[in-house]
Amino acid sequence: MKVCIIGISGKLGQYMARHALARGYEVVGVCREQSVEKLDALKDEITVFPGATDDRDVIRQAVKGCDGVLTVLVPWGVTGYATKTAQAVLDLAPKDARLIFSCGWHITRDGKDKYSWQLKALLAVFGFIGRLFRLVDIDDQVEACRRVFESDRQWTVVRGSNLEEGESEGLPVWAEHVGDPVLESNRTRRVDFALFMVDALTNDALIRKAPAIVSCASESARAHAGAASA
Repeated sequence: MKVCIIGISGKLGQYMARHALARGYEVVGVCREQSVEKLDALKDEITVFPGATDDRDVIRQAVKGCDGVLTVLVPWGVTGYATKTAQAVLDLAPKDARLIFSCGWHITRDGKDKYSWQLKALLAVFGFIGRLFRLVDIDDQVEACRRVFESDRQWTVVRGSNLEEGESEGLPVWAEHVGDPVLESNRTRRVDFALFMVDALTNDALIRKAPAIVSCASESARAHAGAASA
């Protein structure tokens, strides 16, 4: 399998690259030119296309011949960066490629997710400050995912809980909607978020799904597993 990682130089992107390489996949990636040096440890194992992830010419070159595309949707700035990235992937990836996108729990597909007041407050404050200083635009990520949801491509949108560093705890568990008791612990190792993304490439049960994930070792996931086996 040949896989392209859009945003390969970030922490999540590098973890995805390592997981993909461990499975024997050919890995190519896109990242800003000034970030290429972050990939020095992998430079002999991957091919990098330097450029902005919303640059359609760069995306066109990078996804050519790929069986899967893993995209980190980052809403940098206030120019529609995430939306343009998602649209480029949807338009330019090979017809039968599996398209996996990353985002946070705040994205909802059908409006049935149930959010805590703390998360709602955090998003409101972060969103206001981000737009005020023109750093990030959460609504950009919302629009990007809306376009993915409306696409007839073979997509999966992986919605991550609070991320933490640390050794892998295994493949995360998931639920259709935020608010499901299995997700209550609201924590996932970043390395395992990446693992779920790569695993989704070959999991047909996740096609056109927006799984919300949590660590399989979290208290809520272990409680759910215990109840299911009782």
